[in-house]
Amino acid sequence: MSAGTYTPRPGAAPLPRMIAAQTALETRMLLRNGEQLLLTVIIPTLLLVLFSAVDIVDTGSGASVDFLAPGILALAVMSTAFTGQAIATGFERRYGVLKRLAASPLPRWALMTAKTLSVLVTEVLQIVLLTAIALALGWSPDGNPLSALLLLVLGTAAFSGLGLLMAGTLKAEATLAAANLVFLLLLVGGGVIVPLDKFPDAAQSVLGLLPVSALSEGLRDVLQHGASMPWAEAGILAVWAVLGLGAAAKLFRWE
Repeated sequence: MSAGTYTPRPGAAPLPRMIAAQTALETRMLLRNGEQLLLTVIIPTLLLVLFSAVDIVDTGSGASVDFLAPGILALAVMSTAFTGQAIATGFERRYGVLKRLAASPLPRWALMTAKTLSVLVTEVLQIVLLTAIALALGWSPDGNPLSALLLLVLGTAAFSGLGLLMAGTLKAEATLAAANLVFLLLLVGGGVIVPLDKFPDAAQSVLGLLPVSALSEGLRDVLQHGASMPWAEAGILAVWAVLGLGAAAKLFRWE
């Protein structure tokens, strides 16, 4: 009895194609989720428009949007790379999705790569939308766009590591509560809307070490003040990225 012929030939697809397919799936799931859409698009947009149009917070000299736009971009990165990814991954872990995917031909590192690429795709959409809105509100960015891009990449790595660490070590319900709480606390105390110099001196030195503060202040240095590269803020983000991704790789539990 001769062996049958199968078309297409059975077997795993090439690794790049599997990563691309998983990235597309992760992106669609992220954009279809109402809660994630609220975090990633609606809240940053409302904050940008509201605080730019209404003089609620003293943002110093110059137009409010010049101060707010870099901070809102940092908030958008945090909402996607940290809050959204932590919540989604936490519930995937709870329902056994990650365990089943880990048994597929897609390697675990490739799954995490696909999640990271999905975050980057979503961030590109966020940045394009928020930049267009900020420009319509009168934003006039300055500085080197490559420096801003490097800061955004470092911020994404830092927040992704922290989000995956939380999702891989806490229960899903605890991740949901903790991620939203951290989002609110960093929104208030991370220099996104309220300038850090409005806080007491002792608090400023601590808050300045937070990843969202480093990203917000770094982007302002570049886009508002025309700095070439804020190495101090970039260094803080790099440290958070190494610590977060390293801890997530070591401590992440798949079930």
